[in-house]
Amino acid sequence: MTGRRRFLLGLSAVAGIGAGASKSQPGYDRQILSADTDAAIENASLREWAAAKGLIYGAATQEHMLSSNPQFASSFVRECAMLVPEDELKWKSLRPSPNRFDFSRSDRLAQFASTHNLLFRGHTLLWHARLPSWFKSTVNHRNARQIMLEHITKVAGHYAGQIHSWDVVNEAVFPQDGRSDGLRNTPWLKFLGSDYIDLAFRAASAADSQALLVYNDYGTEYDTPKDEAKRIAVLKLLERLRSQESPVQALGIQAHLWGGETRFNPSQLRAFLKDVASLGLKIIITELDVTDKHLPSDIHLRDRLVAGIYQDYLSAVLDEPAVIAVITWGLSDRYTWLSHKQARQDGRAVRPLPLDADMRRKEAWKAIARAFKQATPV
Repeated sequence: MTGRRRFLLGLSAVAGIGAGASKSQPGYDRQILSADTDAAIENASLREWAAAKGLIYGAATQEHMLSSNPQFASSFVRECAMLVPEDELKWKSLRPSPNRFDFSRSDRLAQFASTHNLLFRGHTLLWHARLPSWFKSTVNHRNARQIMLEHITKVAGHYAGQIHSWDVVNEAVFPQDGRSDGLRNTPWLKFLGSDYIDLAFRAASAADSQALLVYNDYGTEYDTPKDEAKRIAVLKLLERLRSQESPVQALGIQAHLWGGETRFNPSQLRAFLKDVASLGLKIIITELDVTDKHLPSDIHLRDRLVAGIYQDYLSAVLDEPAVIAVITWGLSDRYTWLSHKQARQDGRAVRPLPLDADMRRKEAWKAIARAFKQATPV
C-alpha cells in the first residue's frame, strides 16, 4: 500500500481512516453544473464518500453551535470525520491572562469528537491575529520566546495523543510586506526573528510527537501575480524549514475561494502542489469555502455556480496524491464567518457551504461528494 493510505494508517493512534487521490476533471470555466442525475450519491455522507477513497472530510465549528443546535450536531456527526475548532484553540480564547489558560470550551469540543469517533484537529498554535488584549502590553523582546514556547508546550501537551494535526504556524507569509524572504511582519518576527517558525515547530514536536505538524496559509489558489508571489514565498519557506530539518510535515492550504473569480489555472495549482509534495510533505485543504458575495441573487443559479467552483477546485487538488484531507470552514450556511465578513449587498443570506441553514444538502454538497466519488485511490 502506498501514498496517502500508508501515511494515514500510520496515524492509527489518533485516526481510523486513510487517504487517496483523484482523477483530473479539467474545465474551471464550467461553473454551472447540470442537475445531478445520480440519485445514489445521496445514499452516503461526505465522510463516507471521502473514506471510500482514503480521504478525510471534516469541517470547522464552534462549541456553542454544537451544544445549542441538536440538528446541527447530528448533521456534523453524519457528514464529518474530523472536527476543527474554529476559535476555541486560538490565543484569545485560551489565555484570558498571561498566567492562566482556559481549556473549558476546547475540552468540550475534544470530548464531542471523542464521543462521536471524530478526528480532532488543532488550529492554531501561533498566529499574529486573535491575540488576547494583554499581549501588546506584556510581550516584548525579553520575554517573547518564553511566552511563545510556554504556550505551545502547554497547549500541544494538553492535547497530546488526541490531535490528528496541528496548524503550528498560521499565515506567516505576506510578500506585500516587502521582505526578501516573503515573511509577514508579525510581532513574533519582530521579537524573535525569522527563526521563530522553526522554533515553534520544534516545540510542537517535543510536546506532541504523534500529531501531524502543519504550516497553514491562504492566497495560493489563483493565477494572479499576487497569488504567484505567495506560492513562491510559501515554497521558499518550506524549503528553508526542510533544509533546517525542522519537523514541519504538511502544508495547509486554506482555499477560501471566490465566486465569480475566473483566474483559476488547474495546471498551475497542480504544479505547485507537486512542488510541495516533492519536499516530502503532505497537504491538507484546511478552510475550504466559496464566497458568493458577487454571484447572482437567484438561489438556484447561485448554488449551481458555487457547486461548480467546489467541483473544479477539488478535481484539480485531488489529483495530487500528497493531499490527505479536505476540510470546509463550516458545514452549514447557518454558521459561517462569511455572513459577517463577506455579506451580500442585496441583503440575501450567503450560501457558501455544503448544507443550507436548515441542514439540507445543497448542490455544493453534491459537488464535493462527486469529487470524492470520482477520485481514484493511489
